[in-house]
Amino acid sequence: MTQPAHNVAFSHGRHDHQACIADALARAEAVCAERGLRLTAIRRRVLELIWANHQPTKAYDVLAQINNERGNAAPPTVYRALDFLLDAGLVHKIESQNAFIGCAVNHDRNPPKFFICRECGRAAEIQSTDIDDAIASEAKQSGFVVDHQTIEVDGLCAACATRQ
Repeated sequence: MTQPAHNVAFSHGRHDHQACIADALARAEAVCAERGLRLTAIRRRVLELIWANHQPTKAYDVLAQINNERGNAAPPTVYRALDFLLDAGLVHKIESQNAFIGCAVNHDRNPPKFFICRECGRAAEIQSTDIDDAIASEAKQSGFVVDHQTIEVDGLCAACATRQ
């Protein structure tokens, strides 16, 4: 079954973004508590910065912001925090941009899929078991074993499309 994209990402500021960040942090705390993981101050701050907007964020942009706030952070510090957040399912990597975006949903078996607006740069995660089922079926029929799946669809969000 296909569900619509998380339209908040394409709302262009017409929502309570602080609520997005607060929800992401609450989810992170719950996930970490459930799994016995530590959400350290740096991991928490990296997550906040990733959620600062609905655009994919590069690791070096996160590093620059942390250095503006705290001084001398090294790239491995940010990359370790991002690896932790990826492993915990709290962020996703947008492969085509080598950037990261917050994850608002729990993934059981379905890998993330994204709509990415080429005009405003925002990205929205979509939930579609139809796509996953089709890929699994094709892989099974051909004897292919899927190790990793990345689906990123570039185009225009509704707001940007109406401006063109």
